[in-house]
Amino acid sequence: MTTPVRLVAFAAAVALVFGAAVLAGGAVPQLHDPAAANADDGMSMDADPVRGLAVSENGLTLALARTAARPGSRLGLRFRILGEDGRTVRDFDLEHTKRMHLIVVRRDLTGFQHLHPTLRADGTWTTPLRLSQAGTYRVFADFSVDGKPTTLADDLQVDGAVRSRELPAPAKVAGTDGFRVRLTDGRVGAGEESELTFDVTRAGKRVALQDYLGAKGHLVALREGDLAFLHVHPDASSLRFEATFPDAGSYRLFLQFRVAGRVHTAAFTLEVSR
Repeated sequence: MTTPVRLVAFAAAVALVFGAAVLAGGAVPQLHDPAAANADDGMSMDADPVRGLAVSENGLTLALARTAARPGSRLGLRFRILGEDGRTVRDFDLEHTKRMHLIVVRRDLTGFQHLHPTLRADGTWTTPLRLSQAGTYRVFADFSVDGKPTTLADDLQVDGAVRSRELPAPAKVAGTDGFRVRLTDGRVGAGEESELTFDVTRAGKRVALQDYLGAKGHLVALREGDLAFLHVHPDASSLRFEATFPDAGSYRLFLQFRVAGRVHTAAFTLEVSR
């Protein structure tokens, strides 16, 4: 083979190898770094703003040991979280200083309770519970497993004559245990991230708040009607929260804060416009 022919053959081989490499490179997916992706512009992926509409989600199921009770009775509520294989889940993440948050509220959004059950060795969660009024109560189990926050819910029926209450009208001020709680900032719009800021005073003076669940307060937001449980982000140093209200309508806010070792609850009705 002459020298020019050898050079042509070599160039063709190089071109063939280079072309194959380009094609192969195009067929290989790029590596995805979630941390790097979420770091853009300082933003992070938020969880679904609405949870607690089903007894099963994310491959997990809430299994209440009982779904009926008598009014006024003090019962030991027991429940388990089951995986897709039907086995009891025993390993839970620490969320807001607790591994399980149990929210109980009647369907007319009265009788709110926020409890922290005890986990037994067999995976059963237990807590004392007293339901003084008849009606249907929604039981929310709010927790995280393997870094994935989940809120499951089921109904607990308390037999008897039910006297439902109308949702209180929206107001910027609520009183509880001698405290005056004011919603100082409520710029809220449906479908967008909103900021809610509260101020607590007693006898006209601002109250020093103790930490509660890893922040200065804890906020639960429930939608009237289906009682959708909204995901809320607290600020660690103030009573400021960020929430996304998915659509227009009435929501009930339950703000909890700690003063002198005691936890207090203030409730607000918030009307979200389009």
